[in-house]
Amino acid sequence: MTGWSRLRIVSYNVHACVGRDGRFMPERIADVMESLDADFVALQEVEDRPYAGTTVSQFLGSRLGMHAYRGVTLRRQDADYGNLLLSRHRAEGHSLHDISVPGGEPRGCIEADFSLSGPRLRLFATHLGLRAGERMQQVRKLAPALEREDADVRVLAGDINEWRPMGRVLRALQGILGPAPRRRTFPSHLPTIALDRIYVSPGAAIRELRTIATAESRLASDHLPLVCDVSLAAA
Repeated sequence: MTGWSRLRIVSYNVHACVGRDGRFMPERIADVMESLDADFVALQEVEDRPYAGTTVSQFLGSRLGMHAYRGVTLRRQDADYGNLLLSRHRAEGHSLHDISVPGGEPRGCIEADFSLSGPRLRLFATHLGLRAGERMQQVRKLAPALEREDADVRVLAGDINEWRPMGRVLRALQGILGPAPRRRTFPSHLPTIALDRIYVSPGAAIRELRTIATAESRLASDHLPLVCDVSLAAA
């Protein structure tokens, strides 16, 4: 989107760029994202292996003309694996939070700050665990960072992995950032569960939240992209 009065933020679990047809196709993920014209993209399950003379994260950043901030959580065979934050503008600063819980898969969160010609945006990109207790511990680990109010707009985008509409994790995040509208994103061919969320504080800044359910997006991953349009004027 043009200008900074309105922002478009996307959260997308890309399933290691392996589509429902079993084909590893980062270019298909890039095609889906290119059509969205986003300012910020929070990706989960990025397998950053060699691809097209570079790596998957560098390919996606270059193809979309965006800065790439990696949040590696583990190493799988010949590839780093984890989260990726793409941004049209360079971050003023960014850091990684280790929110791993013993007994669970290593997990992390990318935190990045942006100055948008006045308003300050703090964006968190994450992927929470599979077990309810694990997710709750991860939210507690993130809470001190999420609660800092020295940014005009705070956004948490990612695969929250909570399918219960009133699950404890969703209630905890709502207590910090306010409610996140519910949109069904999984499974992509027939979405019935709202696993992916975009929280925006203040909530009045949300202008529209929707999923992208095209033939291409239904095939490219097992999740649909979640798109949130934000008005900085309302913030």
